[in-house]
Amino acid sequence: MASDSLIPDTRVLAIASHVVHGYVGNKMATFVMQSLGCDVSAINTVHYSNHTAYKQVKGTKTSATDILELYDGLRQSNLNNFDVLLTGYMPSAEAVQAIGTIGRDVKFNAGTKPGSFFWVLDPVMGDNGKLYIPEDEVPEYKSLLREADLILPNQFEAELLSDTPITDLKSLAAAVQVLHKTYQVPHVIITSLRLTRDNQTIPSRPASKAGTGTHTPSEPQPFDAATSHPSTWPTSKPSKPSQAPQLDLSGIENLTIIGSTATSDHKPRLFRIDTPQLPLFFSGTGDMFAALTIPRLIEAVHAASTPDLNLHSKPSWRSPDSVPADELPLAKACQKVLASMQAILAKTTQTCQSKMAAYDARAAKEGRGEGDEADEEIMQKRHLALMNASEVTVPRFVKELIDPPDLDKFRPSVVEGAHVPREVGEKRPDELNVLHLGVGTEGEGAMQVLQKGTQGRVVGEGQREGEER
Repeated sequence: MASDSLIPDTRVLAIASHVVHGYVGNKMATFVMQSLGCDVSAINTVHYSNHTAYKQVKGTKTSATDILELYDGLRQSNLNNFDVLLTGYMPSAEAVQAIGTIGRDVKFNAGTKPGSFFWVLDPVMGDNGKLYIPEDEVPEYKSLLREADLILPNQFEAELLSDTPITDLKSLAAAVQVLHKTYQVPHVIITSLRLTRDNQTIPSRPASKAGTGTHTPSEPQPFDAATSHPSTWPTSKPSKPSQAPQLDLSGIENLTIIGSTATSDHKPRLFRIDTPQLPLFFSGTGDMFAALTIPRLIEAVHAASTPDLNLHSKPSWRSPDSVPADELPLAKACQKVLASMQAILAKTTQTCQSKMAAYDARAAKEGRGEGDEADEEIMQKRHLALMNASEVTVPRFVKELIDPPDLDKFRPSVVEGAHVPREVGEKRPDELNVLHLGVGTEGEGAMQVLQKGTQGRVVGEGQREGEER
């Protein structure tokens, strides 16, 4: 196969959800990465019968203890020498802590060889102003950001992590700079942006800070972050009238990704790629994007290496400052990723439409009952048929995974006019002159006490000034 020489031997540990039927979470990611030559080991954070957009599901969640026990089994047999860690949906704050423990252990094992370990963190938390995880997971995700090499938030998740509302390209650039500078994340890709003709973003309402964790049970929630990535969910109408200015959405025909690799002084190098929107809801596309990005980035990093610069041996594979945004290995990788995905999803759309046309023709010939119950049953059956018909069955698209077509249509371009003041993202001390360093959760992580005679002193995890360790 062509994938035999695509990338060097690469061992990936993927920690994400799993379904029996369909292709989302690890079911999607494992096949995609294996098709492009990766050796993938998978730890599943949930075990479900199908993805939850079907609106009915059976299965269980994996506890943090079980996640750690599975990893410990790998470690005791010396099977934890991974090159890449890919983490997706986590069902609890304890599970997020567990992947932090695992990530640090794998990184420690690779510590003697710079560039030999790379962590791709997909912070699956929610979308459209709503959390689809317990609220106590958000600070745990923030505490992991400094550990990751590449993060893949959608707009809402990027706002949560950076504490920066995104309304246009300039505020998006500010959010990315916060992630680069405050949390030292080398690479960021913000997925599934919907931009107006004048580059305004669709507002993402902040999630309520009150409450106990997840969405109100009385609200209809057909989608679940466990088995369908939030960046793929349809944009929902807000339940209350928005006070924000009305935007003209009629001209939005594309979905946009914007990526960046930080410079040495943590400034963004922003590129964008626009892809046509398709008239169908898919589950698992966020997982496919993350999984494709890993081998394509490895491929691009090796292609960018020279005898004078072995980029693949540099920490986090960060390109020199002289490399423009649209020539970054991350941009080259995204170009191939989106070309493959667009081809696969376009063909899936055609197949789905044919299947549903045949389904509707059969249903029209069948007899039906009368009344509301009969109508509800018909709607439910059609919904189940539509979910099954729209499954992205990736084993049928190996050619598109390996040889992405129409690459020129997905050429990255530099994001112009989104300059951000240098001080954005700089850490500032609180009223007690305590500086949170962005390592660990707020109030409990690493801090620096700025006082006369003690400038630069670092206070360790959970330690206060004057305490002994």
